Amino acid sequence: ETGKNDAYRSVEISTPAADDKQTDTLRADVVKTVDDGRAVVANIAGTTTDTDGGIHSFEGGHYISVVGYRDGGNVVKIADSANPDTASYEVTVEHLADWIATRGYATS
Repeated sequence: ETGKNDAYRSVEISTPAADDKQTDTLRADVVKTVDDGRAVVANIAGTTTDTDGGIHSFEGGHYISVVGYRDGGNVVKIADSANPDTASYEVTVEHLADWIATRGYATS
C-alpha cells in the first residue's frame, strides 16, 4: 500500500535568486525529508562555495542529494557523485537555495 508520504513532490525556485520565503521552505523540506530517512534531490546550476571554502561549479546543471543537516537546517550536507574527492560537503541553506534558483528540487 502506497500512501501520500511515499511520493516525492517537486518544488520550483523559478527566480534567479531565492528569496527568504523560498529559503525557509527549502530548509523545512530538508529537515522533514532527512528526518523521514530520505534525501532531497536538487537540480542545481552555476557555482557555489561550501563551508570549507571549496568551489563547486556546474554551469550546465547537475543533480545532487541533500542527505543531512545541522544547526536546525541552516547548514546542509550534500552527497555529490560528480567528483570522488568531494563526494560529501556542506553548504549553507541560503547557498543551496540560490544554487537551485531557476531550477527546482524533489522532496517528500
